[in-house]
Amino acid sequence: MPSDFVLKSRIPALRQLLRSNRLSAALLMDTPSLRYFCGFSGSDGALLVSEDTVVFLTDSRYTSQAQQEVTADRIVQHGGKIEGIAALLDEWRVTSIGFNADALSCATLESLRAKCSSACQWHPLPGTFRGLRGIKDADEIVAMKQAARIAGEAFEEIRPQIRPGAVERELALALEFAMRRRGAEEKSFPFIVASGERGALPHGVASDRRLEYGELVTFDFGARWQGYCSDETVTLALGKVSPRLREIYDTVFQAQQSALNAIKPDVALKDIDQVARSYIDQCGYGEYFGHGLGHGVGLEVHEFPVVSPRSEDVAREGMVFTVEPGIYVPGLGGVRLEETVLVTADGYQRLTAICKDFPSIVV
Repeated sequence: MPSDFVLKSRIPALRQLLRSNRLSAALLMDTPSLRYFCGFSGSDGALLVSEDTVVFLTDSRYTSQAQQEVTADRIVQHGGKIEGIAALLDEWRVTSIGFNADALSCATLESLRAKCSSACQWHPLPGTFRGLRGIKDADEIVAMKQAARIAGEAFEEIRPQIRPGAVERELALALEFAMRRRGAEEKSFPFIVASGERGALPHGVASDRRLEYGELVTFDFGARWQGYCSDETVTLALGKVSPRLREIYDTVFQAQQSALNAIKPDVALKDIDQVARSYIDQCGYGEYFGHGLGHGVGLEVHEFPVVSPRSEDVAREGMVFTVEPGIYVPGLGGVRLEETVLVTADGYQRLTAICKDFPSIVV
């Protein structure tokens, strides 16, 4: 868990955002924001932040947990969440409050508006709110490295089971168990195990299909440790594959290496995406690479920033994001290779560790 000092150091950036947008306070109710700004790891709570006060609200199920975990000026046990929030806002005479529109439902927002004073105006927090978690501190990086280590070691444990005749769903389950044995809190997302023609499905969740000799199989997996996620993708060859499948693999591998080499502070993220995209296009597979090159990883497996042609952000030291080019050919199969990287002062550092070089992963 982050120290009280670390948690308290995150509040000033939020307060600066409030001042810049002329907001009196912020209401945060989503799990990642609660964990980031006050340390709460439970599933139900609310954080109110004003210019001079931080209050955490929860119910009787989580009061003891909050007292152990939460860094705030006050911890309030409420009898009803909406009523408790409204009472505090009225007490503070809040006139304008920001909320995380990505996480607050319309129904909850309407309930809050109905309970609060009519003088209180509700505003979605600006897009820059997403970027507050974009630069990882030392504690976060340690947690993410550990999550990646757990996932990588678990994959190496089950590698001998990846053989013709194995069932995708059973391999996914074995991988999850191996992660849990190593201390993972849970998996980061439903694992993708896509073999043969199913490899053309970028999000081919594990099925009952049995692996066959001479095909490729893609694993996309991650572990969660102390709230932080890992995300990694490997594609393995089950024995000797066709020349075209090998060509596709080599194309994706080289596209990824080129993109990794382009990572430096102040480089536009869309330009990093373009490096990989251009190479794949030059090799004749541009129409088979439809998704963005990567995404941020942290308390959520998909978070700020986005690495895609539409990105308006630049790489900054301390950012963590994935680099995951892919080629997906319907009726044939597909390849995706994914690393999670930390942007450093002079380039990048891999947080994931499984070797992606083709000869080393033929099974």
